[in-house]
Amino acid sequence: MEENAVPSTRTACLPGVPSWVSLTTRSIDAAMEFYGPLLGWHFEPAQGRWGNCARALAGETVIAGISAVAPEWELPVTWTTYFGIESADTATARVQERGGTVAVGPLESEAGRLALAADPAGAAFGLWECRTTTCDKPSPLVGGTAVWVELRTRDAFDAAFFYDGVLDWDRRRSPMYAIRWEEDRVVLEFQGSTVATMYGGAVEATADPRLRPRWTVFFSVPDTEAALETAEKLGGQAIDEPSLTAFGRMVTLRDPEGGVFCVVSGHS
Repeated sequence: MEENAVPSTRTACLPGVPSWVSLTTRSIDAAMEFYGPLLGWHFEPAQGRWGNCARALAGETVIAGISAVAPEWELPVTWTTYFGIESADTATARVQERGGTVAVGPLESEAGRLALAADPAGAAFGLWECRTTTCDKPSPLVGGTAVWVELRTRDAFDAAFFYDGVLDWDRRRSPMYAIRWEEDRVVLEFQGSTVATMYGGAVEATADPRLRPRWTVFFSVPDTEAALETAEKLGGQAIDEPSLTAFGRMVTLRDPEGGVFCVVSGHS
């Protein structure tokens, strides 16, 4: 696991909800040259156990980690979502008990203990037991902020039972935490804002990255079409056409190294 991608101690760790995202890529410099102009990020260097890394910031808000893997490893370029947890040992045991797999960890880092896992359908995600917790969330009005994550999976309700068992969603129900089971999706809310959604219909064997079981990160931008134009100028490409949804106007993009993510404008 690339320790460079671990959260900063300045980052909010929120039990049960997405609390950090990281990009594993082939070139940190190339990633910074793409995501910096696209999302308005600037970067600070960090040193991980296996080499150099960087953290992305929008203003004073720490947004994400970026790490590079050796080309000979042939690992995919990907964004990973980390969920806050109270105990890495308990959470990883629950993953295995419920048919998921633990690929790495728990490992110690300056920010806490982390693990990489996959749910029964194969969607990868991270677990983060941080040393300190806070209930402050970055405002989605900050350009470049990760505003929510989305799981495409075989069956949204089966997936919700798995993540509920690992992350204790049902036990956390309160004015702060809410779970909505809708006709075709499951929605997790924190402090009145959607932080995660789950949809069914994924197919493990498909070549289309949008349809494989996976967590996708959504970043806030002022204008979706302008972001698409910038991404293409920087060597990225659109996987689909911009579309208006209940969450705002969005488009799915692929960075020059192959990392898939979404941008959205008008999100509230």
